[in-house]
Amino acid sequence: MSTNNLWMESDQVTDDVFSAHRQVETIHLDARRTAVIVIDMVNDFCKPGGAMVLPGYETLIEPQRALVEAARASGAPVIWVHDEHRRNVRQDREWLKRSPHCVEGTWGRDIIDDLGARDDEIHVIKRRYSAFFGTDLDLTLKDSKVDQLVIFGVVTNICVRSTVHDGFFQGYEIVVPRDACAATGPREQESSLYDIATHFGVVSDAATVARSLREGVKIVNLDLAA
Repeated sequence: MSTNNLWMESDQVTDDVFSAHRQVETIHLDARRTAVIVIDMVNDFCKPGGAMVLPGYETLIEPQRALVEAARASGAPVIWVHDEHRRNVRQDREWLKRSPHCVEGTWGRDIIDDLGARDDEIHVIKRRYSAFFGTDLDLTLKDSKVDQLVIFGVVTNICVRSTVHDGFFQGYEIVVPRDACAATGPREQESSLYDIATHFGVVSDAATVARSLREGVKIVNLDLAA
């Protein structure tokens, strides 16, 4: 192995030398301080006929519904994030990298019916990958006296991850339930969750997070647990 490599190669997934310096992190969710943020579970990304469908979205529905129901039962706000893009702008930054999708006013930008989003819940429109960039999400959370976030949806390695990064930078405690997220592939899922657990928040599963919302039980970072 070249001495220029900055990581150790192994058949087993292990910490790289740099990430091994992380702290063991746990969190107790307090529903009075927590918001559940659902990222881009929209028709264009999930349903047949959508502009950029991610295969297998159906596996996310049950854990996502459990989290939404736990939030509602405990009084935590549910925030639905819609990717949405305006027609006829000279240059949409996302469309420079991705096919046109989630056009304003179309079926494609609507939250899928499976999740039962309510009109009286908070809906945030974003035009970039992060739900914080150029939106009023941070102001809405501060007005709601929220400093803990449960973030999930699609896709893990793009919009979920970008939102997690920006939330961390702005001082929020963040939990990502891994079975309520999907990436563009298995490699991207594991890499993104590893980086989130190591540098930006706590990675857990939907059942544990839902129980923490209801009962305040401790959540241990899955990638750090024995």
